[in-house]
Amino acid sequence: MAGEVVGHAAEAAAHGVDLIPVVALLGAAVIGVPLFKRIGLGSVLGYLAAGLLLGPSGIGLINDPESVLTTAELGVVMFLFIIGLEMEPSRLWALRKQIFGLGVLQVAVCGLLLTGMGVLLGFAPAVAFIFGMGFVLTSTAIVMQILGERGELSSESGQRIVSILLLEDLAIVPLLAVVAFLAPSSGDEVGLTARLIGIALPIGAVSLLIFLGQRIMNPFFAVLASSKLREVMTAAALLVVLGAALLFQAVGLSMAMGAFLAGVLLSTSTFRHQLEADVEPFRGILLGLFFLAVGMSLNLTTVAGSWQIIALSVVTYMAVKAAAIYAIARALKASHAEALERAVLMGQGGEFAFVLYTTAASAGIIDGPTNAVFTATVIVSMVLTPFLLIGMRRLMPKPEQSMDGIETVAELHERILVIGFGRFGQIATQTLLGQGHRLSIIDNDTDMIRAAAQFGFKVYYGDGTRLDILRAAGAANVDLVLICVNDKAAATTIAHLFRDEFPLVKVMARAFDRVHAIELIKAGVDYQLREMFESALMFGAQAIRELGATEDEVEQTIEGVRDRDAQRFKLQLMDDLSAVDAARSLLLKNAAEQAREGGVDIEEEAVEEEVAKSTQPVPPA
Repeated sequence: MAGEVVGHAAEAAAHGVDLIPVVALLGAAVIGVPLFKRIGLGSVLGYLAAGLLLGPSGIGLINDPESVLTTAELGVVMFLFIIGLEMEPSRLWALRKQIFGLGVLQVAVCGLLLTGMGVLLGFAPAVAFIFGMGFVLTSTAIVMQILGERGELSSESGQRIVSILLLEDLAIVPLLAVVAFLAPSSGDEVGLTARLIGIALPIGAVSLLIFLGQRIMNPFFAVLASSKLREVMTAAALLVVLGAALLFQAVGLSMAMGAFLAGVLLSTSTFRHQLEADVEPFRGILLGLFFLAVGMSLNLTTVAGSWQIIALSVVTYMAVKAAAIYAIARALKASHAEALERAVLMGQGGEFAFVLYTTAASAGIIDGPTNAVFTATVIVSMVLTPFLLIGMRRLMPKPEQSMDGIETVAELHERILVIGFGRFGQIATQTLLGQGHRLSIIDNDTDMIRAAAQFGFKVYYGDGTRLDILRAAGAANVDLVLICVNDKAAATTIAHLFRDEFPLVKVMARAFDRVHAIELIKAGVDYQLREMFESALMFGAQAIRELGATEDEVEQTIEGVRDRDAQRFKLQLMDDLSAVDAARSLLLKNAAEQAREGGVDIEEEAVEEEVAKSTQPVPPA
């Protein structure tokens, strides 16, 4: 039956567009990626697994992954264009030492070590050089995707990794030149003129792109913007990205580097944000397609046939490269945690290795089976990287916060205690400070504490969910505590601690939503407020005010909303408490029944009296 369906679909595709691969790719991405991310394995691994399922080694729905990979490489191109938009020339210049210092050092050391490993594995020196240098070129797509999902692209450690990746992407140009030099001679001598042209063309392409970026592109987009046609601006953005990539490809340079340079030149343009918004959807889809294509390219038959050399190569190359990256990072004063994460994150080969290996095969330096083994080694290393990152994060202890300039709680004595000094706490304390009240404030975010100190606020370090910290903060002697933490579970825990240990203290708490507010009331707080409730009411009040409502109408409407919400809240609270009471009654009656079965004489009236005591209504907070 399934074969007939596929047959009919294939017959229909002969008269039009074959949508089966397209639908399959979209379906695999839509189902697989969220599933993998939900279970903590990350989106990259989801794409790779989906691609493996659809490719020749899976159900074989797509038998030509190379054609998909060629198109999907545009995702990497667009990704680097967006990275370029965020790298203003001044910022790029500030990173020059990391790009041409740290980047060159890492490429040179890793290349030397991996070439030596290739010789030890039995490859000829030229072949070992190609194998090793291809593996040196880290996967820009995987690393950038992971850093982007974590929001670490703009961090100091993230910027160092980006700098190394940029240098590695640049390194593909001289490496391709080396491949041409190592290629067996065909008997045709290359003349001086051809050599000069080969040098002049890349220089001319870079110069032309710089000229267009500085002189032409801004006026060009200004003219297009005046047309007020969104689709024209989108087409122009794609034209810039793909045109720069094509220009660099035509002169033998990296397409991705062409797009990156175009992004850098447009990073100071007034149309920067428009360009980023136009390119981003295509970047996301094509980069996902790239990962799918990499998964499809993993030929399990090749892996099974040469599993010993592939397994040995993957283990040794990843271990040697990671060790070298770690050693270089530590030698340049990086912390152990940063060096280890950089080593694991950049320990795999990358997409530019495919270009290098294919070029080497075309030049006759390596044969087809060797190319397949090298490619499989790189792909397996890319697949393993997310797993290694997950393992490292689980095994490594959580990074300790810097306590420089931070004072811990030490017997505070003010009458008002504030727990949590984020956005909510900072605003809530303004009225107290305005009335001249003195506050003890604790928080466990050291960055926030240092930032608050710059504005004259004295905030002490302390975790409000710990009873010993609350005692040290003077919780037993305060008149009022404000729970302002941005964590539902922590707020409820703190409320329970005050109810059980400091029952005479009045407790006010920030609630996340209605359900959380009920939890807090059951935990004994005297007052709770849902964090968005009043601000949303004021927002709605201004909306009807803008539409012509009088102040009396606004006030009456807002009070009506408050009253109805209070009634619904009370009913929901009573229903919740009734459910608890019913459960208590059932437990008491079951216990009495079991006692009677055990020979204990318990009167029914005594059980009913105990049930009545246990279900006394709780006074509303």
